[in-house]
Amino acid sequence: MSHTAHIRSHRKPRRSSSKLALRAGVAGGVLSTIAVAGSAGPANAEPVTETIEMPALTFDGPELAGAVALSAEATQQAALDLDLQTQEDAAAAKAAKAAKKAKAEAERKAEAERKAEEAARAAVEERSSRSSERTTLSSASQSVSNASGSAATVVAFLKAQLGDAYVLGATGPNSWDCSSLVQAAFRQVGIDLPRVSQDQSVAGTQVSLNNIQVGDILYWGGAGSAYHTGVYIGDGKYLDAANPSKGVVIQELSGYPASGAVRVL
Repeated sequence: MSHTAHIRSHRKPRRSSSKLALRAGVAGGVLSTIAVAGSAGPANAEPVTETIEMPALTFDGPELAGAVALSAEATQQAALDLDLQTQEDAAAAKAAKAAKKAKAEAERKAEAERKAEEAARAAVEERSSRSSERTTLSSASQSVSNASGSAATVVAFLKAQLGDAYVLGATGPNSWDCSSLVQAAFRQVGIDLPRVSQDQSVAGTQVSLNNIQVGDILYWGGAGSAYHTGVYIGDGKYLDAANPSKGVVIQELSGYPASGAVRVL
């Protein structure tokens, strides 16, 4: 059995198309929901023919415009905040990069200054060393250029061995090591020296390299622990059994400065 409800008609003011559309959409959605619910009921259920008036949901024009304006303002503010953050991040990255570059430049300058100071210090030390060597050689040349007596005999023997071979442990007459040659030379004037360099470096009186004379024994290494010996022959030169590649030779003292000297004559 069907029922029809009578709905009185009331004259209402005309509404804008946007309000009507919104109302129609809401009402349509509700009616659709009711229709679906009705269709889902029992198959033998009596159809519903009653019409129910749904409350109208309306937004006046100013309210809708205000909501849209607020949404737009919020979106714009979010965009401004994001742009500001991006600018701040870029500025921070730029500052960090500049600081890193400045630090690297400061470290480079500090390293360059350090190297320059080391080079200057090395140059001063080298000039001082060369000056000392020149003083040593000049003093020695003046005092022993015309050696005679026992020193001359020692030097003459040494020069007679020039060109002989260097052989470790050899004692002559055609091959020598450094200490055996020195020992043989001083034996010519009746002085019996120890056999090895370590002992020869302390066999006489220690003398300054600034005051060496012809016939003084030169040594390389520490006194008592020397690893090589030779004999000063004047004019800034010494004679020694150098090594297997050179043999017995005369060399410039400036090319291989001795560590010390002893005098036995």
